[in-house]
Amino acid sequence: MRNLLDFLIKYNYWFLFILLEVASFVLLFKYNNYQHSIFFTSANIVSGNIYELSSNVVSYFNLQSVNNDLLDRNVYLEQQLASIRKQERIEGNSFSKHDSLMNYKLYKAYVINNSLTQANNFITLNKGSTDGIKPEMGVIDGNGVVGIVYKTSSHYSIAISLLNGLSNLSCKIRGSQYFGHLKWKPGDAQYAYLENLPRHARFSLGDTIVTSGYSAVFPEGLMVGTVEDMLDSDDGLSYMLKIKLASNFGTLGNVRVIENLNQREQRDLENSID
Repeated sequence: MRNLLDFLIKYNYWFLFILLEVASFVLLFKYNNYQHSIFFTSANIVSGNIYELSSNVVSYFNLQSVNNDLLDRNVYLEQQLASIRKQERIEGNSFSKHDSLMNYKLYKAYVINNSLTQANNFITLNKGSTDGIKPEMGVIDGNGVVGIVYKTSSHYSIAISLLNGLSNLSCKIRGSQYFGHLKWKPGDAQYAYLENLPRHARFSLGDTIVTSGYSAVFPEGLMVGTVEDMLDSDDGLSYMLKIKLASNFGTLGNVRVIENLNQREQRDLENSID
């Protein structure tokens, strides 16, 4: 207490000066209309900027919640669309069975680990077997195909990325039945190569590459990428197309895991002829 009193006594002139300054400003702005209006205008500008900054900060930290809400809504709408298309098919209306994910169940997940520079890259998801995730389920994001689930634990799963030498995705040129197999070569995370495309296939640069449907994992028509360049295969008997992948593997976040509800039946039938 004595130190505080000594401090106040030592600097009492400064405190008196500050008090008189505050009193003078109060009198100036309170009893002079011009200064009064300038003060409140400036105060409103400052407070407005502070509120705007605060709002931007709060909005930024709410982005994750917004993204999750949008993903939930997208999954819900796709399931509703699948249900409607399925009912139309039962009633005899014609449409392509691959226009929706009607035979697939969707789960939302989030990428918690991801690699881009290895020869075989993998993706770790925050959902596992207790959430319904199983091996050989497809993984997609809002742009296109991402990979295939390889292993699961109770609460996590690992997917083979398209950026993996083990990945071998059957794809085709949209609007045609010409198909090949998508393979990735270490180096650039933006590109992969569609191999074994027949020499008589017709295509153009910029054409869209989608899943072929010749798989028990993905339905036909899911976006994979676009044709960037054309090359000859090593044997010269087929084309090899350079594909710019639709998904940005460097910024993966919210994804959907899709389950083919008829996968076991298809696998059992295919294995029965071995």
